[in-house]
Amino acid sequence: MAAPLKVYGPTLSTAVSRVLACLLEKDVEFQLIPINMSKGEHKKPDFLRMQPFGQVPAFQDESVSLFESRAICRYVCDKYADKGNKGLYGTNPLAKASIDQWLEAEGQSFNPPSGALVFQLALAPRMNIPQDEGLIKQNEEKLGKVLDVYEKRLGESRFLAGDEFSLADLSHLPNAHYLVAATDRGELLTSRKNVGRWWGEISSRESWKKVVQMQRSG
Repeated sequence: MAAPLKVYGPTLSTAVSRVLACLLEKDVEFQLIPINMSKGEHKKPDFLRMQPFGQVPAFQDESVSLFESRAICRYVCDKYADKGNKGLYGTNPLAKASIDQWLEAEGQSFNPPSGALVFQLALAPRMNIPQDEGLIKQNEEKLGKVLDVYEKRLGESRFLAGDEFSLADLSHLPNAHYLVAATDRGELLTSRKNVGRWWGEISSRESWKKVVQMQRSG
């Protein structure tokens, strides 16, 4: 019998891998349906009915369709609260709010510069797109300032939202992984004592190791 949850998109997508890590942490069965973006499958009418912006991932839970990876992760955590890692999205309003504020920091402050660096340093060369050195320097500086805030926070608590691993930490994994594994700017994370410790801890979780394995096996 097919799993009721369906995730549409390539594993190498940072947004897709965020959702996969969440589903694995929650121990929720799912079916991954590859989307060939080079063939424009994400712009076809059937896909656009699930994801009107034509981006990945798209997500289905029986009759429910969702898009935007962080919203999907919140939904999975709330709907399957009693499965897998029960504290992934907090178990009370204060814990949820703390996780939400760091999820916002990831989406608003960490993701833009780290995503730009991943594109410029890892993806542009493969796509024969000239690298923009000015943009690289600008985003390196921006990310450095964000990580200085994280360094202070992670000196006060084991993880971003407190002493337990949460969705706030998980959401950083996709871009941080590419920065460390596919560019020469990994020291932005690893050279900072507390951020480096945190990165070592979150990147060694079984859920994320499985995602990386899925990426390697295509």
